[in-house]
Amino acid sequence: MTTARNHYLEIIRDNLRINLVEEKEVINELETHIEDRLDELKESGLSEEEAERTCLGLLGSAKVIAKQIYEAHSQGNWRQAFLAATPHLLFSALFALNWWHHIGWLSVILVMVIGTSIYGWWHGKPAWVFPWLGYSLVPVAILGLILLYLPREWSLLTIPFYFLLALWWLFCIVIQTTRRDWLLISLMLLPMPIIIGWFLTLVPGARITGQTFERVNYFAPWIALSFLILALTIAAFIRLRQRWLRIALLSISGLLTMTLVVYYVGGRLSTETFAGLILVMWGLFLIPPLMERWLRKSRRILERYALFTPPHR
Repeated sequence: MTTARNHYLEIIRDNLRINLVEEKEVINELETHIEDRLDELKESGLSEEEAERTCLGLLGSAKVIAKQIYEAHSQGNWRQAFLAATPHLLFSALFALNWWHHIGWLSVILVMVIGTSIYGWWHGKPAWVFPWLGYSLVPVAILGLILLYLPREWSLLTIPFYFLLALWWLFCIVIQTTRRDWLLISLMLLPMPIIIGWFLTLVPGARITGQTFERVNYFAPWIALSFLILALTIAAFIRLRQRWLRIALLSISGLLTMTLVVYYVGGRLSTETFAGLILVMWGLFLIPPLMERWLRKSRRILERYALFTPPHR
């Protein structure tokens, strides 16, 4: 394959942002189509270079083609939309039905979250699995809170290892997801600022007391509502085709839900805390694309290095 054709397909591959299996199928179909078209053009009397230039010109912009393919493949069906919204619905039901203080129900939901996340991650990483992955951070955070209640000597020993393992696990997921599509990182982490906002309201100072349970009981309907809004947002996200609409939906929904939290807590969150949570929310839409750009740039540098480095004898 010539450099021009390879470069053209590489641009398409970089901008597809679809499932890896589907990406391979699409690229193979494009390669076959280009080969057939080149044969026709060469039979008409054009040289190979002229045929390739003409063929790529007829196909049009590689980025436009990638966008069209993305919109054709990215829309999920209603079943996938329901699967993506399910973790938000489960946590909404947990508070709406006042099950949050039952260890049995909490354990069932956490096992479902972890099991579904593992299953989806090892079965092609479909878009619906990323909301589940976001909630898989909850048991990790709970474990960190439990470590705070250990004796001081044990805390000093275990907490550094906990942070290293938790950051390594999160880093691996974020890097692998960003290589596919940075928007899936935003989808995965969208509930985090809302959960942090409720946590700071319900558990000030990260210390659970008798008043903590009273606060949770009082705010339970509004907590359930915030998770329900997230569920509807994610379902709509899966059904949308256009990328810009998906980005707008996540950003507007996240900001509105965060504003709802601050409104109903009635001044329990300071202005500085609210501003910090808004910055975290915006970080979900600013940091992942920068990471994606950095990863692509690093990959190109490594590919060029491998191309121009002579093999060892």
